[in-house]
Amino acid sequence: MAVEQVVRHIALLMQTGGLKPGDQLPPERQLAEKIGVSRPTVRAGLQALVTMGVVEARHGAGTFVTDGPPRLLAEPLSLLAALHGFTRDEMFEARRVLETGAAGLAADRAAAHQLAPMVEEVAGMFATLDQPQAFLVHDLRFHRAVAAASGNPVIATLVEMVSSLVYEQRRRTVERAKDLKESAEMHRRIYLAIRDKDEGRARREMSQHLDLARQAQASEEPGAPPSRAVGSRPA
Repeated sequence: MAVEQVVRHIALLMQTGGLKPGDQLPPERQLAEKIGVSRPTVRAGLQALVTMGVVEARHGAGTFVTDGPPRLLAEPLSLLAALHGFTRDEMFEARRVLETGAAGLAADRAAAHQLAPMVEEVAGMFATLDQPQAFLVHDLRFHRAVAAASGNPVIATLVEMVSSLVYEQRRRTVERAKDLKESAEMHRRIYLAIRDKDEGRARREMSQHLDLARQAQASEEPGAPPSRAVGSRPA
């Protein structure tokens, strides 16, 4: 299908570094000539990418890669979620299995250069305590950095897919979160356990964080009663 050619072309550019978050896409005419399709087909492909949250159209400016986590990898999982209606608790159960294990492996295997992204994202969280949407992006990038440091590309890919779904859920509710400093501190403790190569501590810190994050997300849903104890923790 011609529209899929457009999506695959943009995906390849992103995967090879030709397009990065915040970059503007080439004009429709240029894309049409490059891919070998019509401009209406390019327009339809870009609209599909907008719907997926991969790019955003800015009136009078053009089309840009979004600043959030990449979601192209999550497309198959997003389809399954739509078909089967994954619940919040099911998502967090999957995260517990994947991410506590990833944290333990990262504590055992992480190289020095793999710690730097974790430090950067924790710093980003502390710098965006009053910007919940930006905070959430740093939060999820931290989790992907931990998964990458596990040394297992299968785990890293699965966490990438799940984190993209989590981002889509949380960006709708994170504005209701309070006291983001506490959440940033929890991520700092996970990092410290990994840095100290304490596998058991890393697993415990991640497990505790995910338990409280699950409660926090529940408290942020519309109509949920306020909860000072858990309403402060994004995923």
